[in-house]
Amino acid sequence: MHLLRAILDLISVELTVLLTAALPVIELKGAIPVGISLGMTPIHAAFIAFLGSMIPVPVILFTVRPLFNYLKTTGVFRKLVEKLTTRSLQSNSGKIRKYGVWGLILLVALPLPGTGVWSGSLVAALLDMRFKLAFPAILVGNLIAGILIMGVSEGLFKVISG
Repeated sequence: MHLLRAILDLISVELTVLLTAALPVIELKGAIPVGISLGMTPIHAAFIAFLGSMIPVPVILFTVRPLFNYLKTTGVFRKLVEKLTTRSLQSNSGKIRKYGVWGLILLVALPLPGTGVWSGSLVAALLDMRFKLAFPAILVGNLIAGILIMGVSEGLFKVISG
């Protein structure tokens, strides 16, 4: 019975980190510290958070343009979609237009507000970047962000606990 409880506890912690990482804004940047605070090792937390943060990428890349095009035809969502499209392209598309795949990697890799897999995927989809270029670039950028956040989180937790 204790083994079953331990397994359920581990699964629930991993699932918490995985789902936290899949959320917009929070993503991997918030999920790694959550995992560490729940008792995971930094590498384990980073790995699970990395997997979770990559879940929405193909969905965004394949569905955002058709969905936005449809929502633009409705009176209710038209202004929201136009605002979101304009804001995303104005703030993030310059790097991608200028540097292509390298710009997308940089956009996703920088662990700052307004960057990450959701922003990178949205901009790549709106710029009609091909999946075979966008997905690997987002994956590499997310890996870099994960390594950076893991290092910062591990150091911060050591300072707090020591």
